[in-house]
Amino acid sequence: MLLKIIKVFRQKLLGLEDLLFLPLILIQKFSYPEVCETMYASMFSTHASNSIAIALKQSKVYGDYKKSDFLRKHHLSTFKCNGVSKDMIQCRAVAVETMRPFIKGDKFQLDDVIDAQQFDRDILSAIFEVAREMETIEKTSRGSQILNGFLMSTLFYEPSTRTRLSFESAMKRLGGEVLTTENAREFSSAAKGETLEDTIRTVEGYSDIIVMRHFEDGAAKRAAMTANIPVINAGDGPGQHPTQALLDMYTIEREIGKLDGITVGLVGDLANGRTVRSLAYLLAKYNDVKIYLVSPQVVKMKDDIKQYLTLNGVEWEESADLKEVASKCDVVYQTRIQKERFGGRTDLYDEARGKYIVDRDVLGVMQKHAVIMHPFPRLDEITVDVDDDPRAAYFRQAKNGLFVRMALLKLLLLGW
Repeated sequence: MLLKIIKVFRQKLLGLEDLLFLPLILIQKFSYPEVCETMYASMFSTHASNSIAIALKQSKVYGDYKKSDFLRKHHLSTFKCNGVSKDMIQCRAVAVETMRPFIKGDKFQLDDVIDAQQFDRDILSAIFEVAREMETIEKTSRGSQILNGFLMSTLFYEPSTRTRLSFESAMKRLGGEVLTTENAREFSSAAKGETLEDTIRTVEGYSDIIVMRHFEDGAAKRAAMTANIPVINAGDGPGQHPTQALLDMYTIEREIGKLDGITVGLVGDLANGRTVRSLAYLLAKYNDVKIYLVSPQVVKMKDDIKQYLTLNGVEWEESADLKEVASKCDVVYQTRIQKERFGGRTDLYDEARGKYIVDRDVLGVMQKHAVIMHPFPRLDEITVDVDDDPRAAYFRQAKNGLFVRMALLKLLLLGW
């Protein structure tokens, strides 16, 4: 193992000072993370204050080792800060780094898209720039052939309309092909008891990228740790839905014209809503953002998100008055009360459903520039008579999912 570490240092050979970090890597290897963290706190606290995002690098940057073997065992990572990516070996948070700018045609910083914490502002801006290019491709031509010869597998263990179809449309509009299973929970070998890991190892042999929705929180991370091809999390139970959050942020920027200095109302099922959880993580990367949390008591936002917002300097406030919140917000982000997350507790579901509804009365107190968003599907939480108001952005939001997912496929498979 020591020889492998030395080999990596020889490959990177940033300078004599890099060798000073070798003891820290060995400390981590021999399971003394508290020592590593203490050294980090005293030596590299500025990195934490800059909200640096972590992303795994492809194995070709570091030699012959597969990402599932060497990279993940030793936490090789790419950080992004102040518009520049930094290659490094990470001992929890200690890093050896070299500065490298974004270069057209270079490899994308992320191997997989699993959660919203992976992204920083610079990567988000770059993704949105590519998404605008995809928007132009979709509007001015019948598509592109840049992904011709690539195959995408979609594994959906939970129902989906927009996410699955937009990914499949995105792949086809870029010239790629799709292998799909719409209800993998029942119509794949999972019904026979096959493990997720075995399914992923099999499917990666047929395709170049996997898009997966699963009913278990953390399933996407397990898939990514198993696969040697990119994995995109299309929603994992009540966990996260990072591509929805990306398209939500893209929509806000397109509709409002900015992402700093905005006020957002998150409404509905905040406890089980993976979309609002992921969106909160991304909103926290911007300045002067305020978030109002409006939900029935039984589905209040969980403490982990509240703590994350507080730690990242985001002002948030819980409220029971939807109309008052709507009058202050640039974005009212409404969500469905998710019956499937209540198990057999129909009494709790009935208690939560219908408590907060966006209707013409709510629309009447909203500012002229504000927008209403919804990740869909909707039930009765937005009345249909709101649809024809120009501030109803949810169908435009759904269309934006195509452009963002086209961008992600291009970036993961081809790079910048």
